[in-house]
Amino acid sequence: MSEHRLIQACKQGEMWARKELYETYAPSMMSLCRRYMSNYNDAQDVLQEGFLKIFTVIGQYSGKGAFGAWIRKVFVNTALEHIRKRSRMNERELLNDYQMDFQDDYPDVEKVSEDDLVQCIAELPEMYRTIFNLFVVEGYKHMEIAEMLDIPESTSRSYFFRARKLLQEKVTRLINE
Repeated sequence: MSEHRLIQACKQGEMWARKELYETYAPSMMSLCRRYMSNYNDAQDVLQEGFLKIFTVIGQYSGKGAFGAWIRKVFVNTALEHIRKRSRMNERELLNDYQMDFQDDYPDVEKVSEDDLVQCIAELPEMYRTIFNLFVVEGYKHMEIAEMLDIPESTSRSYFFRARKLLQEKVTRLINE
């Protein structure tokens, strides 16, 4: 079945089309949700919220640009909304939790499995993990991240730096175990 026909059927509210769309995109969107959420249950909540949004606003998809990219953007925004709803992180608390370390030594990441690396990212504090994912995985610029999260651009940059350092420390510990 063509993607265009599937989209049209979803716009018309066809249940078979919604089911097929879900089955097609759920695995990759669950991976995206897991990158943003610290636990599996929250990731499942975001997955469900994301698909509800997709089915509600699919009429807004104009057909310009890749459909998968449009879905991805809806899910990123859904994850960010979920994070905002749950709690606003206190900047001072984050600044005091971890000391900034300006070493430039990078661990040999190739020795770490993909699952271990994903787990290390999941263990980062929520705001660090969110900014790390937006910058590294999604490719947003710090200015865009700052607008999305309603924080100063400099805060986005410093949180990313700290997230990267924490991730390096976690990976180093894994390698040395």
